Amino acid sequence: MATKERYQNPVVGDQINLRFFTYNSTNLRDVVGVDEVNIFYLDPNELTAENPDGRRLVETIASSGVTFEDVGTHLINIDVVETKYVIGNYLDILSIRVEADEAAQKIENCFEIFPDLWYTTPIPIVFDFDFHFQPSKFRKGSKQFLIIEIVPNVPRGTDLDRYYQNLAIVSDLKISIEQHCGDCLPAEQDLRVVVDEEAVGFREKRFGYYQFDTEDLSCGIYNVTFKLEFGGNVYISDKMPLQIFD
Repeated sequence: MATKERYQNPVVGDQINLRFFTYNSTNLRDVVGVDEVNIFYLDPNELTAENPDGRRLVETIASSGVTFEDVGTHLINIDVVETKYVIGNYLDILSIRVEADEAAQKIENCFEIFPDLWYTTPIPIVFDFDFHFQPSKFRKGSKQFLIIEIVPNVPRGTDLDRYYQNLAIVSDLKISIEQHCGDCLPAEQDLRVVVDEEAVGFREKRFGYYQFDTEDLSCGIYNVTFKLEFGGNVYISDKMPLQIFD
Protein backbone atom coordinates (compact mmCIF):
# COMPACT_ATOMS: atom_id res chain seq x y z
CA MET A 1 0.00 0.00 0.00
CA ALA A 2 1.47 3.34 -1.10
CA THR A 3 0.88 6.63 0.71
CA LYS A 4 0.27 9.57 -1.62
CA GLU A 5 -0.62 13.22 -1.38
CA ARG A 6 -3.95 14.62 -2.56
CA TYR A 7 -2.67 15.56 -6.04
CA GLN A 8 -0.31 12.61 -6.50
CA ASN A 9 -2.67 10.48 -8.62
CA PRO A 10 -3.82 8.00 -5.93
CA VAL A 11 -5.40 4.69 -6.97
CA VAL A 12 -7.64 2.19 -5.21
CA GLY A 13 -5.51 0.46 -2.57
CA ASP A 14 -3.47 3.55 -1.67
CA GLN A 15 -3.55 5.71 1.42
CA ILE A 16 -4.12 9.42 0.79
CA ASN A 17 -2.84 12.32 2.87
CA LEU A 18 -5.55 14.96 2.65
CA ARG A 19 -3.64 17.96 3.97
CA PHE A 20 -4.96 21.45 4.53
CA PHE A 21 -3.58 24.66 5.98
CA THR A 22 -5.29 27.40 7.99
CA TYR A 23 -4.09 30.99 7.89
CA ASN A 24 -5.10 34.13 9.74
CA SER A 25 -4.03 36.96 7.44
CA THR A 26 -0.49 35.95 6.47
CA ASN A 27 0.27 33.64 9.38
CA LEU A 28 -0.37 29.95 9.89
CA ARG A 29 -2.84 29.71 12.77
CA ASP A 30 -4.64 26.85 14.50
CA VAL A 31 -8.42 26.81 14.38
CA VAL A 32 -10.46 25.93 17.46
CA GLY A 33 -11.26 22.52 16.01
CA VAL A 34 -12.47 20.35 13.17
CA ASP A 35 -15.82 18.79 14.03
CA GLU A 36 -15.84 16.24 11.23
CA VAL A 37 -14.87 15.55 7.63
CA ASN A 38 -17.39 14.18 5.14
CA ILE A 39 -16.11 12.58 1.95
CA PHE A 40 -18.46 12.52 -1.02
CA TYR A 41 -18.14 10.71 -4.33
CA LEU A 42 -19.37 12.76 -7.28
CA ASP A 43 -21.44 9.94 -8.71
CA PRO A 44 -22.63 10.46 -12.31
CA ASN A 45 -25.49 8.06 -11.59
CA GLU A 46 -26.82 10.27 -8.78
CA LEU A 47 -27.29 13.50 -10.75
CA THR A 48 -30.60 15.22 -10.04
CA ALA A 49 -31.92 18.77 -9.96
CA GLU A 50 -31.54 18.73 -6.17
CA ASN A 51 -28.09 17.10 -6.37
CA PRO A 52 -26.51 18.60 -9.52
CA ASP A 53 -23.02 17.16 -8.97
CA GLY A 54 -24.21 13.74 -7.77
CA ARG A 55 -22.80 13.84 -4.24
CA ARG A 56 -22.93 10.49 -2.48
CA LEU A 57 -21.54 10.18 1.05
CA VAL A 58 -18.67 7.67 1.24
CA GLU A 59 -17.51 8.09 4.81
CA THR A 60 -17.45 10.48 7.75
CA ILE A 61 -14.24 11.05 9.70
CA ALA A 62 -14.60 12.29 13.27
CA SER A 63 -12.48 15.06 14.75
CA SER A 64 -10.23 12.40 16.32
CA GLY A 65 -9.18 11.39 12.81
CA VAL A 66 -7.67 14.81 12.09
CA THR A 67 -3.97 15.15 13.00
CA PHE A 68 -2.53 18.58 13.82
CA GLU A 69 0.97 18.21 12.38
CA ASP A 70 2.14 21.74 13.16
CA VAL A 71 0.73 25.21 13.64
CA GLY A 72 -2.03 25.62 11.08
CA THR A 73 -1.11 22.32 9.38
CA HIS A 74 -3.65 19.50 9.42
CA LEU A 75 -3.72 15.98 8.04
CA ILE A 76 -6.45 13.46 7.34
CA ASN A 77 -5.26 10.02 6.24
CA ILE A 78 -7.75 7.76 4.47
CA ASP A 79 -7.51 4.20 3.19
CA VAL A 80 -8.79 3.95 -0.38
CA VAL A 81 -10.33 0.50 0.00
CA GLU A 82 -12.23 -1.00 -2.92
CA THR A 83 -15.33 -1.60 -0.79
CA LYS A 84 -15.79 2.20 -0.49
CA TYR A 85 -13.89 3.91 -3.29
CA VAL A 86 -13.97 3.72 -7.07
CA ILE A 87 -12.21 5.64 -9.83
CA GLY A 88 -13.58 9.16 -10.05
CA ASN A 89 -13.85 12.58 -8.39
CA TYR A 90 -14.42 13.28 -4.70
CA LEU A 91 -15.03 16.14 -2.30
CA ASP A 92 -13.74 16.26 1.25
CA ILE A 93 -15.89 18.75 3.16
CA LEU A 94 -14.57 19.91 6.52
CA SER A 95 -16.64 21.40 9.33
CA ILE A 96 -14.21 23.86 10.94
CA ARG A 97 -14.74 26.04 13.97
CA VAL A 98 -12.43 29.04 13.59
CA GLU A 99 -13.52 30.76 16.82
CA ALA A 100 -15.11 29.21 19.89
CA ASP A 101 -18.20 31.45 19.74
CA GLU A 102 -18.82 31.01 16.00
CA ALA A 103 -20.74 28.36 14.10
CA ALA A 104 -18.82 25.76 12.11
CA GLN A 105 -17.82 26.67 8.56
CA LYS A 106 -17.93 24.24 5.64
CA ILE A 107 -14.68 24.06 3.63
CA GLU A 108 -14.67 22.07 0.39
CA ASN A 109 -11.59 20.49 -1.18
CA CYS A 110 -11.34 17.96 -3.99
CA PHE A 111 -9.28 14.95 -5.03
CA GLU A 112 -9.46 12.24 -7.66
CA ILE A 113 -8.95 8.46 -7.67
CA PHE A 114 -7.13 7.33 -10.82
CA PRO A 115 -6.92 3.97 -12.62
CA ASP A 116 -3.81 1.83 -12.12
CA LEU A 117 -0.83 2.90 -14.20
CA TRP A 118 0.30 0.23 -16.67
CA TYR A 119 2.82 0.37 -19.49
CA THR A 120 4.29 -2.49 -21.50
CA THR A 121 7.42 -2.47 -23.62
CA PRO A 122 9.72 -5.12 -25.16
CA ILE A 123 12.80 -3.26 -23.88
CA PRO A 124 13.64 -1.59 -20.55
CA ILE A 125 12.77 2.07 -20.15
CA VAL A 126 15.96 4.06 -20.71
CA PHE A 127 14.92 7.70 -20.70
CA ASP A 128 15.53 10.27 -18.00
CA PHE A 129 14.14 13.18 -15.98
CA ASP A 130 15.21 16.81 -15.69
CA PHE A 131 14.84 18.69 -12.41
CA HIS A 132 14.33 22.43 -11.92
CA PHE A 133 13.87 24.46 -8.77
CA GLN A 134 13.33 28.05 -7.63
CA PRO A 135 14.28 30.32 -5.97
CA SER A 136 18.04 29.78 -6.17
CA LYS A 137 19.01 32.66 -3.83
CA PHE A 138 18.05 33.09 -0.18
CA ARG A 139 18.79 35.92 2.20
CA LYS A 140 20.22 34.40 5.41
CA GLY A 141 17.41 34.01 7.92
CA SER A 142 14.82 33.26 5.24
CA LYS A 143 12.45 30.35 5.65
CA GLN A 144 10.47 29.60 2.50
CA PHE A 145 9.54 26.84 0.11
CA LEU A 146 11.70 25.61 -2.72
CA ILE A 147 9.45 24.86 -5.69
CA ILE A 148 10.73 21.76 -7.51
CA GLU A 149 9.58 20.67 -10.97
CA ILE A 150 10.18 17.21 -12.44
CA VAL A 151 10.27 17.19 -16.24
CA PRO A 152 10.37 13.87 -18.17
CA ASN A 153 13.11 13.88 -20.80
CA VAL A 154 11.30 11.70 -23.36
CA PRO A 155 9.78 12.19 -26.82
CA ARG A 156 6.77 14.50 -26.46
CA GLY A 157 3.25 13.41 -27.31
CA THR A 158 3.97 9.68 -27.00
CA ASP A 159 2.56 6.98 -24.73
CA LEU A 160 5.95 6.91 -23.03
CA ASP A 161 5.73 10.66 -22.41
CA ARG A 162 2.34 10.26 -20.74
CA TYR A 163 3.66 7.32 -18.72
CA TYR A 164 6.68 9.30 -17.52
CA GLN A 165 4.52 12.29 -16.67
CA ASN A 166 2.59 10.01 -14.32
CA LEU A 167 5.76 8.46 -12.88
CA ALA A 168 6.96 11.97 -12.05
CA ILE A 169 3.74 12.48 -10.11
CA VAL A 170 3.51 9.21 -8.18
CA SER A 171 7.20 8.57 -7.35
CA ASP A 172 8.77 9.68 -4.10
CA LEU A 173 11.06 12.70 -4.37
CA LYS A 174 14.08 13.31 -2.09
CA ILE A 175 16.34 16.36 -1.75
CA SER A 176 19.95 16.73 -0.60
CA ILE A 177 21.84 19.98 0.01
CA GLU A 178 25.56 20.32 0.73
CA GLN A 179 27.76 23.37 1.22
CA HIS A 180 30.12 23.91 -1.69
CA CYS A 181 31.99 27.07 -0.77
CA GLY A 182 31.95 29.84 1.83
CA ASP A 183 33.81 31.31 4.79
CA CYS A 184 32.99 28.43 7.14
CA LEU A 185 33.37 25.45 4.80
CA PRO A 186 34.00 22.27 6.86
CA ALA A 187 37.04 20.24 5.85
CA GLU A 188 35.14 16.94 6.07
CA GLN A 189 32.82 16.24 3.15
CA ASP A 190 30.14 14.66 5.36
CA LEU A 191 29.98 17.78 7.53
CA ARG A 192 29.03 19.89 4.50
CA VAL A 193 25.71 18.06 4.09
CA VAL A 194 22.90 20.16 5.58
CA VAL A 195 19.99 18.19 4.06
CA ASP A 196 20.50 14.45 3.52
CA GLU A 197 17.91 12.80 1.25
CA GLU A 198 14.92 14.30 3.01
CA ALA A 199 11.53 13.45 1.55
CA VAL A 200 9.75 16.25 -0.27
CA GLY A 201 6.42 15.75 1.45
CA PHE A 202 4.22 18.33 -0.20
CA ARG A 203 3.43 17.25 -3.77
CA GLU A 204 1.19 18.68 -6.47
CA LYS A 205 1.32 16.68 -9.70
CA ARG A 206 4.89 17.09 -11.10
CA PHE A 207 5.75 19.76 -8.53
CA GLY A 208 7.19 19.37 -5.04
CA TYR A 209 7.51 21.91 -2.23
CA TYR A 210 10.30 21.77 0.34
CA GLN A 211 10.51 24.32 3.15
CA PHE A 212 14.11 25.49 3.46
CA ASP A 213 15.19 27.23 6.68
CA THR A 214 18.46 29.19 6.38
CA GLU A 215 18.54 30.53 9.94
CA ASP A 216 21.38 28.27 11.16
CA LEU A 217 23.26 28.00 7.85
CA SER A 218 26.37 29.89 6.77
CA CYS A 219 26.44 32.20 3.80
CA GLY A 220 27.92 30.65 0.67
CA ILE A 221 27.14 28.42 -2.30
CA TYR A 222 25.37 25.09 -1.81
CA ASN A 223 24.82 22.14 -4.15
CA VAL A 224 21.25 20.87 -4.46
CA THR A 225 20.46 17.40 -5.82
CA PHE A 226 17.21 15.48 -6.25
CA LYS A 227 16.56 11.76 -6.24
CA LEU A 228 13.69 9.83 -7.80
CA GLU A 229 13.44 6.05 -7.42
CA PHE A 230 11.01 3.50 -8.83
CA GLY A 231 10.93 0.13 -10.56
CA GLY A 232 14.60 -0.65 -9.85
CA ASN A 233 15.77 2.62 -11.41
CA VAL A 234 17.33 5.51 -9.48
CA TYR A 235 17.41 8.99 -11.04
CA ILE A 236 19.76 11.52 -9.44
CA SER A 237 19.92 15.07 -10.74
CA ASP A 238 23.02 17.10 -11.52
CA LYS A 239 24.34 19.30 -8.71
CA MET A 240 22.66 22.68 -8.99
CA PRO A 241 23.83 25.84 -7.18
CA LEU A 242 21.89 27.61 -4.45
CA GLN A 243 23.18 30.77 -2.73
CA ILE A 244 22.68 32.04 0.81
CA PHE A 245 23.78 35.65 1.24
CA ASP A 246 23.69 38.44 3.85
